[in-house]
Amino acid sequence: MSLMGFGALFQLADKLSSPLPVVAAGGADRTVLEALAIAQRRGWVKPILTGSVPAIQELAKNLDVELDGFRLIDAIDPAAAAVAEVKAGRASLLMKGQIGTPDLMKAVLARDFGLRTSHCICQVVLMEILRDSRRFLLSDTGITIQPTLEQKADILRSMVNVAVALKEESDRELPRIGIMSATEKSTESMPDTLDAVELSRRNQVGEISGCLVQGPLSFDLAYATDAGEKKRMEGAVIGAADGMLFPNLLAANLTVKGIMYTSNCSFGGVLCGAACPVVFMSRADSTETRLNSLALTLRMLTAPSNS
Repeated sequence: MSLMGFGALFQLADKLSSPLPVVAAGGADRTVLEALAIAQRRGWVKPILTGSVPAIQELAKNLDVELDGFRLIDAIDPAAAAVAEVKAGRASLLMKGQIGTPDLMKAVLARDFGLRTSHCICQVVLMEILRDSRRFLLSDTGITIQPTLEQKADILRSMVNVAVALKEESDRELPRIGIMSATEKSTESMPDTLDAVELSRRNQVGEISGCLVQGPLSFDLAYATDAGEKKRMEGAVIGAADGMLFPNLLAANLTVKGIMYTSNCSFGGVLCGAACPVVFMSRADSTETRLNSLALTLRMLTAPSNS
């Protein structure tokens, strides 16, 4: 199957019948203000910002960003205040702003007032390699440090949901998911390869459905067809992975950031598994990346298969 790129996601966001309320936890950030101002002008969102209102106003003034139409909430704990807006139904989605991931997750996972569900929370990144006109998903690149087998199965399902939201309605192909490792051979000395074999088995017997799973696979096998030819490996996912499930946070985070900083690419991320999708990328990312992540998250919220 073929995943939509960010150009198509921007076009779909431009066609929204009405803007959706989004709350940014930690609004005193240049990229947050610039991205939400652009998204507001395009009719995507109605922005809500939490944090120090004086700091937000001063930064907006320095950046020449108009706050007309923005709602500001003065809060000592921006993450808790943002989550409260979602819980109360005043915001449809949450954006990570100028706060650390642990602070955001503390509020999201709070048992009494958070956005916790029965699912494993994970970050799914959409990567678009412009040189190759190639698009694929990576997970979990931001949250679960060392996922168990069952958490991997849950993350896999979240990735499939994102893939389904990003395909054309006329596309009947199933998402192809590679279970990533440093090798394509299973060995007891690398337990993640045994998990990969088990996830592939569950897919083959129908316990994990709606996708094609193959693993363990090295990155070259999941990405490049000629790697499969050279290594004499065959399968539906070889050279054609729509999604890559990594064995742990270390492998996923190093891979995604290595691609981000060394290749001609576009990317954006969404947090899955919470009660609402979360616009989620690094505080070091650009305004363009925040817009990409917002367009991706809006698609998750409005795609026909996820409504």
